[in-house]
Amino acid sequence: MVEEPVKEKKPSAWSITQKFKAGLEKTRNSFTSKVNDLVARYRKVDEDFFEELEDLLLQADVGFETVMELMDKLRFEVQRKNIKDTNGIQTIISEKLVEIYEQGEEDLIDLNIQPQGELTVILFVGVNGVGKTTTIGKLAHRLKSQGKTVVLAAGDTFRAGAIDQLQVWGDRVGCEVIKQSEGSDPAAVMYDAIRAAKNRNADVLICDTAGRLQNKVNLMNELEKVHRVISREVPNAPHEVLLALDATTGQNALVQAQTFKEATNVTGIVLTKLDGTAKGGIVLAIRNKLHIPVKFVGLGEKMDDLQPFDAERYVYGLFADGLDKELQNSED
Repeated sequence: MVEEPVKEKKPSAWSITQKFKAGLEKTRNSFTSKVNDLVARYRKVDEDFFEELEDLLLQADVGFETVMELMDKLRFEVQRKNIKDTNGIQTIISEKLVEIYEQGEEDLIDLNIQPQGELTVILFVGVNGVGKTTTIGKLAHRLKSQGKTVVLAAGDTFRAGAIDQLQVWGDRVGCEVIKQSEGSDPAAVMYDAIRAAKNRNADVLICDTAGRLQNKVNLMNELEKVHRVISREVPNAPHEVLLALDATTGQNALVQAQTFKEATNVTGIVLTKLDGTAKGGIVLAIRNKLHIPVKFVGLGEKMDDLQPFDAERYVYGLFADGLDKELQNSED
């Protein structure tokens, strides 16, 4: 008897919120505790308070442009509502950060999945060591749990062990991996993978790529060639180009994002290892500076720790302790 695969239970909104809270603990411990101290020291909202808050946000890698925009919004709000003391100020900061991130746009995190019966091609780019292959495995697991048939393409033919690593994930998740020998032409792998995915009536093809930034010109030419092959075989594909960035690298992640944005049409960011950094503010800097949405964040090692990004849950994760305290005070 063949066992039916068990469909994953949909996590509750509360459990997802808790994941963000737990995943942002390092940032919260360093950043929000300082904000709490700041609020405790300043009973009134004045220019000195704003200047210290500005410094704290910059230290958390929120990014210069984002911080300046936030400060303008805060000053305006404080003046408009005639706010004199720091009670409830963290709630206002949180609301304004969500506003800045979303900028009036909706459905930022939704993947561009094609209608039933059509193949969706997702291309992953990013430098070596950011957790790209692991993220591909986790995304494949997520899509499979939604009932989709997923095929993986081992397009990183240069890094030693990259093909084997993707195969391990394919075996773990239960996805077929289309591969050639090490050193093969990545574009040829993509061609084979698209043919195989079509023959198997797959819903989604996720493609890995090389990430050797030290030879930028070659890497970018290679990505362009891969892109060309994919769009020739599947019109309007790739439907998503997801850039994997390591949150622990802070501002360096911004530099990488800029480089890849110049070379290929990046449609979304997957920010890995967010749980491992004290500078979780980088999410806001990326969004505000590059105008590319963060579609997923890595909040831990487990298979289901890759979560769709949610600006409100993220900001709550940053300020949880202070917000909970303010809510308690308002209820007392």
